[in-house]
Amino acid sequence: MRSVTGRLMLLDTASLYFRAYFGVPDSVRAPDGSPVNAVRGLLDFIDRLVKDHHPDDLVACMDADWRPAWRVELIPSYKAHRVAEERPSGPDEEEVPDTLSPQVPVIEAVLDAVGIARVGVPAYEADDVIGTFTARARGPVDIVTGDRDLYQLVDDARGVRVLYPLKGVGTLQITDEAVLREKYGVGGSGYADLALLRGDPSDGLPGVPGVGEKTAAKLLAEFGDLAGILAAVGDPRAGLTPSQQRRLTEAASYLAVAPKVVRVADDVPLPEVDTALPRTPRDPEAVRELAARWGLGGSLERLLATLAR
Repeated sequence: MRSVTGRLMLLDTASLYFRAYFGVPDSVRAPDGSPVNAVRGLLDFIDRLVKDHHPDDLVACMDADWRPAWRVELIPSYKAHRVAEERPSGPDEEEVPDTLSPQVPVIEAVLDAVGIARVGVPAYEADDVIGTFTARARGPVDIVTGDRDLYQLVDDARGVRVLYPLKGVGTLQITDEAVLREKYGVGGSGYADLALLRGDPSDGLPGVPGVGEKTAAKLLAEFGDLAGILAAVGDPRAGLTPSQQRRLTEAASYLAVAPKVVRVADDVPLPEVDTALPRTPRDPEAVRELAARWGLGGSLERLLATLAR
């Protein structure tokens, strides 16, 4: 993979097409009546992001495995409530709306035809792909996601920020260290520790019972990081309350494995891929066929016009 020195934009693609699906009416349909609201919504999102933020490189990061076995082995409840069907080999099937699932292959085909790099790696989530691209980037990075887990990658010194959609992608929270400290009391480097202490029901992470977000932030402010907090558990002079001592001690087995589950990987074996923002479609004939088959109309035309500028 060539060295990325310009502005790199990384899309948490599933997060964005879920938002598009729920934000665009399902009356948006192909000529055969199939819903294409997620497809067209995502294309509109990408068009707006390129217009507003001018990336030099763009990668649509995918969930090749939305619930990796190595994370489940450490914390069995990880995303368990979102499993539609367990599979003995390969990723479990995720619970996805019936009219969204058929749109995902269309999204993938359109991105490929346009020439937008699309990367998923077996046994890893999109978050891990994003984490690895971010670690390797030599220039500024914009991560576009509706998942707060990726706040852990925010790094002012390296120019890494999260563009968090508040309403569509027209209204984005530009998340830097100052925003994180104001909202959560920690910077990017402390967010993963905050998240694992607090827990996250949407991901099946239990957290430390009785330790909410404010308590977690206070502990991190006092002891620096999770390692500092755990060292304080064994030190009667550290100043932890008896209830905090007890709760952290009882959660020791969880705290031993949670960091590996919560922190995004930064060493994923990425494939060779050209991440440069395409100016012309990679496969013009496929673009024409997909536009006609799925009635992508103005959404695809606007994106192609924006990319050609």
